[in-house]
Amino acid sequence: MAGVFTLAAVVIMNTSVLSAYGTDNNSEGSDAVRFSLSDDVLCADIESDKLSVAGETEVDLSELSRPDESMLSDGSLENDVAAGIAGATELGVVPTDDELQDIIEAEENAWKAEGALVMADVVTSVNVRAEASEESEIVGKLYTDCGGNIIEYTDDWTKLRSGKVEGWVSNDYLLFGEDAEKLYKEVGVMQATVTGQTLRVRKEASIDAEVLGMVAEGDVFEEVSENDGWVVIDFEGADGYISSEYVTTEFVVDCGETMAAIEAREAAKAAAARKAAESKNSSSKTSTKPQTNDYYGAYAASATDEVLLGALIQCEAGNQPYEAQVAVGAVVMNRVRSSAYPSTIYDVIYASGQFTPAGNGKVDRVIANGVMPICLQAAQEALSGYSNVGGATHFRRVGYHDGIVIGVQVFW
Repeated sequence: MAGVFTLAAVVIMNTSVLSAYGTDNNSEGSDAVRFSLSDDVLCADIESDKLSVAGETEVDLSELSRPDESMLSDGSLENDVAAGIAGATELGVVPTDDELQDIIEAEENAWKAEGALVMADVVTSVNVRAEASEESEIVGKLYTDCGGNIIEYTDDWTKLRSGKVEGWVSNDYLLFGEDAEKLYKEVGVMQATVTGQTLRVRKEASIDAEVLGMVAEGDVFEEVSENDGWVVIDFEGADGYISSEYVTTEFVVDCGETMAAIEAREAAKAAAARKAAESKNSSSKTSTKPQTNDYYGAYAASATDEVLLGALIQCEAGNQPYEAQVAVGAVVMNRVRSSAYPSTIYDVIYASGQFTPAGNGKVDRVIANGVMPICLQAAQEALSGYSNVGGATHFRRVGYHDGIVIGVQVFW
């Protein structure tokens, strides 16, 4: 062979064609041919005299026979490609037609295989049932942007697992394959979970930097980035630095909710409301706040809308300009007014997977410790009907989406 050739034998999906292509780099004095089949199934490098199958099996290239040496007689790239593939086929490292068809079919059906990604395609929620029937018991719910993994796929129903929920959902309310992957990337976030007992959150990546606040074991935040031993988190709207030694990170999407969890949250809400009412009608000086917090939302259930909204604003934008705080409040109120979301402030804030500080108990802790006056003022303005972000119902860190940018957040 004359010159250096780079050769790839690749599976063309959705066909039964095994094709080859190459380029001649015209480098004299060196012979190299590289084969690649379906990513890393077959790789060969004559320069190293080794051939690798699926990244594991190595074959001495001297054994790569060429059934018809006359194919090389004119030195053409096309003939050399054909000879190389023929020799590899003889060694059994290139799939047969039947094996190739199996590869193609497996690729075509991968989106519905066990463990494949599935996403909810709903405005509000869809029921998860014990069996593949609309008459079957409801065991949980999937909400907007919830994701999971396929357990079993049929033409009409899919059995899936999403968080602690496991059951059947009609395919009419699900996304699969590329559609699911696209939504997963759009709505998923990188989360950082604190593993140390108590950590200082610093303004910069230095142990000598100003302390913005403290976080506790189990606290969950959106990760902004990683920086040389530090994880940058969204700390009340500002960049906060915590040591990566005491944090685990994971890309996640919202999960479904079991009926047991839904009922427990509603029971906590009702119990707290009753206790608040009883205390109001009593001459006792006992605090109206519950003494326990078995379920997230217990403190919030006994708080006024203003306090609850102010606490969420503090959690999401306490370190941001006042305009950003008002915008967070406006997003909540836009959801309350929309038919696509629950109709109360409490239910909007505590809807599964919607606001991380509500789900991990941070809103409750802020209420228990007292909400910052500036955040209460922002809540009052949002409650009055004012919105500086139009009808926006979402917000994230800048860079994730187009929209109205206020501080480090974008609203849409």
